[in-house]
Amino acid sequence: MGAKCCSCETLSPTTKDIPVGYKRALWGVLIINAAMFIAEIGAGIVSGSASLQGDALDFLGDSFNYAISLFVIGFSLQARARAALVKGLTMGLLGVWVIFITLWHIISGTLPEAQTMGVIGSIALVANIVSFLLLWRFRSGDANMHSAWICSRNDVIGNFAVLLAALGVFNVAKGWPDYGVAAVMAILALQGAWVSIRMALGELRSLATE
Repeated sequence: MGAKCCSCETLSPTTKDIPVGYKRALWGVLIINAAMFIAEIGAGIVSGSASLQGDALDFLGDSFNYAISLFVIGFSLQARARAALVKGLTMGLLGVWVIFITLWHIISGTLPEAQTMGVIGSIALVANIVSFLLLWRFRSGDANMHSAWICSRNDVIGNFAVLLAALGVFNVAKGWPDYGVAAVMAILALQGAWVSIRMALGELRSLATE
């Protein structure tokens, strides 16, 4: 897309409020997240890292959420708010699933490979920083745009935590730093889900009263 919207006046009421560049940014972060899910889920299973597996599931959930965001571009604000609600529920389900993965690793006493965690975590951090920057200027939009930005924000925080977990596992030769970070990532997912759901419901209530 160009820097200007020379024909904005010809756009329908459902599309004229979509910022220039938003669709292109979504395609970018969708491709990044889908690729990172494939890479990280394999590394997480091989290394036995709960935090890497949790982060991989987060990449998968984000890919799904970005795909929804792309699908509803051009739809009414009500449809986009409903999409944000679905995305919030998805984030919540993934948060719960990460909790179960973490508990399973705690019970199994898994000792993850710190080197693999560090390498893959670093690559994932770069990918998430790029996604974060692509979505930065759209963070103040509607619930659908805001929820997409929350996904990228949580991912950056989560990847910093994975690197700290890798350092902790390397130093203490125990799995508890990995378990702790996975738990934090689950909490972040649940918090992001709550924010997205609350904002989406607020928009739906506002639209219902108009």
